[in-house]
Amino acid sequence: MTSTMMRSRRALIALVVVLLAVIAALVLVFSTTGSGGETPAQPSVSAQQQPGTGPAATAFPAPGMAKSAPVSLDIPKIAARSSLVPLGLNPDSTVQVPPVETPLQAGWYENGPTPGELGPAVILGHVDGNKQAGIFYRLRELKPGDEVSVARKDGTTARFAVTKVDQVPKDHFPTDAVYGDTAGPELRLITCGGAFDRSAHSYLDNIIVYAHLMAG
Repeated sequence: MTSTMMRSRRALIALVVVLLAVIAALVLVFSTTGSGGETPAQPSVSAQQQPGTGPAATAFPAPGMAKSAPVSLDIPKIAARSSLVPLGLNPDSTVQVPPVETPLQAGWYENGPTPGELGPAVILGHVDGNKQAGIFYRLRELKPGDEVSVARKDGTTARFAVTKVDQVPKDHFPTDAVYGDTAGPELRLITCGGAFDRSAHSYLDNIIVYAHLMAG
């Protein structure tokens, strides 16, 4: 074989190698992208499960406590301390309140979560009654960050931090906000407030304190 023929053969082999490399690269590109263009990146597991990104999530809610009936309430900021009596529903499906003749007595709504459990526990008390100040006479003075403690029958104490204080008309009571599901253990304190309607012998508004369970 002449030197000219050998050079031609080497050139042909080199060309074939280059063509094979190009074909392999094209096959790889089409197999990873498909015919619709660039493949969208998939979210990582950590991004999908990051706390606080869901619509119903709150920022790092404290874990819930086991069910246990509350026995007493303590709010140091307003010097409010009381034992707690269970409250159910009236015949008209409204929530019961403690007897107005004993306005310093607070009660808890026994058909809802117990304080410390997942969900909104509800405690009610009078602003006044029987011609004296009630257990929640100063409830409107609470501010975000103030602490509320509830001692429980199992010997534990659920400690809450106030997040919000609202005054709302009774005929626009925010039922869902008070009794609706929550992402963590929460507490609602409810009393009367606003102007007093002498003809109806009732206050026109409610004072509602919202609080969440503090992490241990």
